[in-house]
Amino acid sequence: MDLDKLIELYPRVYHMAERGAWDSIRTRGLMSATAVLDHLAVGDGDRARYESEHRGQKMDVKAGDPSNIVLRDQKPMPEGRLVRALTGGTTPRQWYELINGKVFFWAEEKRLHGLLGARDYRKLEHDVLTLDSSTFIPAYAETIWLCHMNSGNTWPMPHRRGTGIFCKIADYPVKRSGNPVKEVVELVVDYAVPNIADYVVEVRRMQGTEVLGVIG
Repeated sequence: MDLDKLIELYPRVYHMAERGAWDSIRTRGLMSATAVLDHLAVGDGDRARYESEHRGQKMDVKAGDPSNIVLRDQKPMPEGRLVRALTGGTTPRQWYELINGKVFFWAEEKRLHGLLGARDYRKLEHDVLTLDSSTFIPAYAETIWLCHMNSGNTWPMPHRRGTGIFCKIADYPVKRSGNPVKEVVELVVDYAVPNIADYVVEVRRMQGTEVLGVIG
């Protein structure tokens, strides 16, 4: 896909964070789970339960410590369902480590609303970041991947997936018109976006699809 076409079709991208996370994200950047563990110097012996196994609930990396960061749950991809979904010999551990090494954005707001309204999240409040694609995407183009599906969800069906579902921008399949063969669902960045505050145009506190306030 052409970079300019990607920006034209998806002028804003969205990230759903824990309630109250914006101050930390603005200061420390938006980090993948792997980047969080590196940032907090979590050793190899303690990393697996955060990075290589299913997180059935959100987890405090350093509970009670001022530096603590909360990792979001991965309820939609339990190991038993991943086994049915993964292709190419990929193991659940490899998949969790792959996913945990990336930062995820929704390419369309309707997808964001779908997650906000999901059963496990609709009663919770979230900090929702909206980014300007025209500045963000060119700055991170070399570390961006595009995906045509929700890679972290195995419901209602464990749709087949492997590492090949993530494509670099230039490799994402398009029609003769330049439009994508399949709409982009996720825009994914390797490891972290340290200066994410430079690209954020709005931060909303949301519960379900209701905007409770603008906080940034």
